[in-house]
Amino acid sequence: MTFLTPLGALTLLAVAVPLAAVAVAGRRLRTVRRVLALQAPRHGRELVAVAAIAAAFMLLALAAAQPAVSHTTTLHVRRDVQALFVLDTSRSMAAAAAAGAPTRLARAKSLAVRLRAAVPSVESGVATFTDRVLPDLLPVADAASFDATVERSVAIESPPPRSTALRATTFTALTQIPGSGFFAPAASRRIVVLVTDGESGPFDAGSLGRALAHVRLLVVSVAGAHDRVFRPDGSPETHYRADPAAPSVLASLASATGGRVFTEADAGDAAARLRALAGTGPTTSATARERRETTLAPFVALAALLPLLVLVRLRSR
Repeated sequence: MTFLTPLGALTLLAVAVPLAAVAVAGRRLRTVRRVLALQAPRHGRELVAVAAIAAAFMLLALAAAQPAVSHTTTLHVRRDVQALFVLDTSRSMAAAAAAGAPTRLARAKSLAVRLRAAVPSVESGVATFTDRVLPDLLPVADAASFDATVERSVAIESPPPRSTALRATTFTALTQIPGSGFFAPAASRRIVVLVTDGESGPFDAGSLGRALAHVRLLVVSVAGAHDRVFRPDGSPETHYRADPAAPSVLASLASATGGRVFTEADAGDAAARLRALAGTGPTTSATARERRETTLAPFVALAALLPLLVLVRLRSR
């Protein structure tokens, strides 16, 4: 149990003075009854009324503090290996097989989440690229943080490329990864999972292969030969056509880095390959803390109605 706004409990001070006044008045009333030899009302209704008022305000103060349920999860994490999922967010990734069908980017995000689940003990991060690689999440052990980042932060041309060319994407941008601090120094085994449609401008495969010599690259293609970019009204954009050279471009990229290209249909094989690249090794315990967004405040506030109902019933009698 935790409190999202613990200072909200200070609202209880607003009723502390009136309750103290009631207590002082009750003491004086008992003194007067004793002097006049009067009997106190039976059933102690005044005490019940005071208790009901106090309980109602205490519950409202508790609701103002917003109690929430949280739990701690212990994960077993590899420290010698990390993975970086690099998703292509170029304009061509908005293409789909048909109007209303999942776009390439939507399919890429689904694949990234599925592949990340295949290596639960490997800290994984998220990056996007067009003509530059930008981090969205550095490698972490918490799969929920990874999934949320992929779902909420990865979008078409967000941020936009610096180039204004029709095909701004270039695999040359991948050369930035080894020296840009994407991986922790302790991670001796570094994996890059590239999910792309393969539509890139010219690049030097040899230079790229040398730059990624110490990185294990896994390439997953989400290209469709007949994909189109559709407008909101369902009509295709006339200026875009799928690049027929994309498969050969990806093949040259994989060849230069000593890997192979997997398609969406090969997702199971890609997951097996990712596990093989990660290998096995010792794990350490890491703690991931999750705070649930749904608080208990509404329920506590409703509970405050119960003592108020008791007070109304006493007044009616």
